[in-house]
Amino acid sequence: MKKITVLLIACTLFGSLGCEKILEEHPQSQIVPSYFNSPAGVLGGIAGVYNEIRNQWGTEGFSSEMQAGTDEFVQGASSGGGPIHTFNGLNGTNFGSAWGTSFTCINTLNGVLKYGQSIDLPEATKKQYLAQAKFLRAFWYFYLVQTWGDVPLHTEFITVPSQAAKRDPASEVYKLIIQDLTEAAATLPDKPTAPFLGKAATKPVAQFFLAKAYLTRGWLTNSQADFAEAAKISSEIIANKTTYGLDLWQDFGDAFVPANDYGKETMFVSDHSNDPKFGYYAVGGGASGGGGQNLTPWFTNWNYPNNSGVNSIVNANGVLVNSGTSLMVRDSQYGRPYQRIRPNSDKQTTGAMAGKNYFLDQAFVKRDIDSRFANTFYTVYIANQSITNSATAANNKRGIGYTTQVGVDTAIWLPDFEVAGAPQFYGTRPFKGIIVPPSLWKSDVYPAIKKHMDPSRGTNFNDPSTRPVVLTRFAEVYLVGAEAYLQAGNKDKAAELLNVLRQRAAYRKTNTTAQNTAAATAMLVKADDVTIDFILDERSRELYGEWMRYHDLVRTKSLVRRIQLWNKEASPYVKDFHALRPIPQSEIDRTVEGPAFTQNTGY
Repeated sequence: MKKITVLLIACTLFGSLGCEKILEEHPQSQIVPSYFNSPAGVLGGIAGVYNEIRNQWGTEGFSSEMQAGTDEFVQGASSGGGPIHTFNGLNGTNFGSAWGTSFTCINTLNGVLKYGQSIDLPEATKKQYLAQAKFLRAFWYFYLVQTWGDVPLHTEFITVPSQAAKRDPASEVYKLIIQDLTEAAATLPDKPTAPFLGKAATKPVAQFFLAKAYLTRGWLTNSQADFAEAAKISSEIIANKTTYGLDLWQDFGDAFVPANDYGKETMFVSDHSNDPKFGYYAVGGGASGGGGQNLTPWFTNWNYPNNSGVNSIVNANGVLVNSGTSLMVRDSQYGRPYQRIRPNSDKQTTGAMAGKNYFLDQAFVKRDIDSRFANTFYTVYIANQSITNSATAANNKRGIGYTTQVGVDTAIWLPDFEVAGAPQFYGTRPFKGIIVPPSLWKSDVYPAIKKHMDPSRGTNFNDPSTRPVVLTRFAEVYLVGAEAYLQAGNKDKAAELLNVLRQRAAYRKTNTTAQNTAAATAMLVKADDVTIDFILDERSRELYGEWMRYHDLVRTKSLVRRIQLWNKEASPYVKDFHALRPIPQSEIDRTVEGPAFTQNTGY
């Protein structure tokens, strides 16, 4: 965390935690137990683990592993192909970006917990440090067990290298997760306090992950007691939101305004910074990847500077063909185009949903009154350069010449409905830019996610974002609670929690009071409407692109069914065994003492 002042020390000493530039200058071979004999050492260990979170969340490989190939996303034009998008050929050599990181962090935390008991600090402060360590150990184990199932369970600080390893039952891992989170929640403060400022772990954050852990284990074991506990904890967080300084913004879009990144709806983040003391890149360097870099704004961006020709046409096959001078240049508002993944707007050709797509026909089906579509995606690009288009230019069907006005004219419009005359006409009326309706969306033209965009980049708009990666928002407490109540058999309470989010989604600043009231009423759902599929759709609407879709589908035992229903790229290949990811081959190869380290079934 950039707000923990000892981070530079932590990165220097924790070479194994990925601070490569500092490691080159001050190489350290290992973390020795004596390092944890001081308050600075214990705090440095915790800071180093917080630092490692940003080496995953917001980076390209990890983001793809959490989202690609689901019902929400298909491949963009520059995806590079690969098994992560289709499940075809997925194995231990092409998956597992965070496996090693997780266990490195867990070992560091075990050192903190072992030696931190005896450091010279006031008892209350010492307990805060140890509670942070317990939360973080549970955080990483929760990621591991959701992704791979049975994993090595370590609770002791390892200082001697070993070439032996074994997998422990997921049930034992969940016991540790629940114990750590329960103890952390009992000690952590209600609100962030020094030295863990910003949006580090607090009591409600630990409670939230505890509720989600109970919910996930409940699905695994069909435990009504776990569902009931998850529901209870979620309701307690909501009931005490004022104490915790948490709440929903009235307008859904305000949750993603950069000034609100550390606001009342944000619960837990991974910090980023362009301060050379804490950052991972040179300002203006245009870094394109690597640990610690938040590239989230770019992954779903289509190549609007290169694929927005002013005289684009539709060919005989009904495909949009780029033609003419580009209407846009790359800028900080619309971001850097990576085209890795895109919203799943592909129409299904077979099955129960033939002719429909998940993006518009299922997830964001009430776009007229549900503000979450408009606040999540770019559909309008305002001209950022002046283009003169002559009446005789190739493929200019409009029959007129004109010049676009910067900051005034719409250069690209991606409406969520079909428009006759597109891309150059709105009906019979000439359009200065281009109109690209859903039938013309493809791998290099589609609505990009805007809620993570970082307009602060300015002239350095190719640099990684310095916005925090928000891992947990207060809105998800309602969704976890709704799912838990549904599984516990209380559909009325599930609908009540969902309706809080749905009525918030109906609000628009541009509406009159009467319009907002009518929209909120239209968004209400009844108990009988609530199913697990409805909740998954609601999670799409609320949390689209927030690094959890794969785990959502796995937790609810919906992975294969939902992908076969909606994702035609992956549906031929996805199988039940894909509910667990392949163990990295490097882990299997390194285990040469004792029993072999087993691979998950199917890989």
